[in-house]
Amino acid sequence: MKRKFGDRANWRRVTQRRFASRYVEDPHFSGYITLYGIEALREPLWKTYGKHTFRIADKGYSWLQYYPKDAHYIITAMFDDRNEIVEWYIDICKHQGVTDQGVPWFDDLYLDIVVLRNGEVFLLDQDELDDALGRRIITMRDYELATQTAREVLHMIDAHAFPYFLMSLDHCRQGFELERLKFRDSGGIS
Repeated sequence: MKRKFGDRANWRRVTQRRFASRYVEDPHFSGYITLYGIEALREPLWKTYGKHTFRIADKGYSWLQYYPKDAHYIITAMFDDRNEIVEWYIDICKHQGVTDQGVPWFDDLYLDIVVLRNGEVFLLDQDELDDALGRRIITMRDYELATQTAREVLHMIDAHAFPYFLMSLDHCRQGFELERLKFRDSGGIS
């Protein structure tokens, strides 16, 4: 199991970045929100899901990340240099927390869900989760937590009840100013 940090300080691809983090306590969201801005990098990062290939990291891209309090998932909304959504990436995690320096982190439980802007949904890395269990890197309890959490998130997405799609689009329209983010009751992806 790997611990991942919101500031991605060890990500060598990115040579110049901006990072901001804020804790929010609101009726519609409680937890940390981070903004990771890519100002310079060695080379763009491309990913392929199904028949689609996307650039998810390049100069001018912004990643808005939500760490919902007491949840076993983290949401990353990836925006391009024109502030258009590229994808939402949902990491399933065992624990989340924050460093003494105020940087949120999570312990990755292998399973990931990608939602493209056209609404296509992909569950990723089931093989990695199975392998981690087989090699006893995780326990059966961890395995069940990951699969149950992924199932619940996929159900919320399917029911248009996953609020982070519209929330992230609203926050993008607000200009990514973490100190001025407004929250409203928002449903799932349209």
